[in-house]
Formats: sequence, C-alpha cells, structure tokens
Amino acid sequence: MTALARPTNGRMIGGVCAALAKRFGTSATTMRVIFVASCLLPGPQLLLYIALWVLLPAEGKARQAAW
Repeated sequence: MTALARPTNGRMIGGVCAALAKRFGTSATTMRVIFVASCLLPGPQLLLYIALWVLLPAEGKARQAAW
C-alpha cells in the first residue's frame, strides 16, 4: 500500500476519495460512489471528509517532507 496523500491529478473536490482509492487499490469513481452512498446513512461522513481534507498532505508536500 502507498502512503496516504492527496494526489495532484485526478481529484474532484479535495482529493480525499482519490487518495483513499489509491491507498486501497480501487478506482476513484468506486470510492466516490461509496462515499455518496454512505452519506445517505446517519453519521459524520461529511465532517470526516473535511477533516481528512485538512489533515492529509498534498502529494507534492508529502514527498518533500519525507526527505
């Protein structure tokens, strides 16, 4: 598995679904469909998405910080 970082290419809003898809080896479209479907259930999905958007480094910044 790769490091969890928001990619610079292939992101739609914040790149969180694209990062999770890359991490778990699935397509970004599949991860986006899962996220939208999960929003129909009660829970803090939107807050989790925003938190990951803020906390996950961008792909270029993650490579620079890794020395």
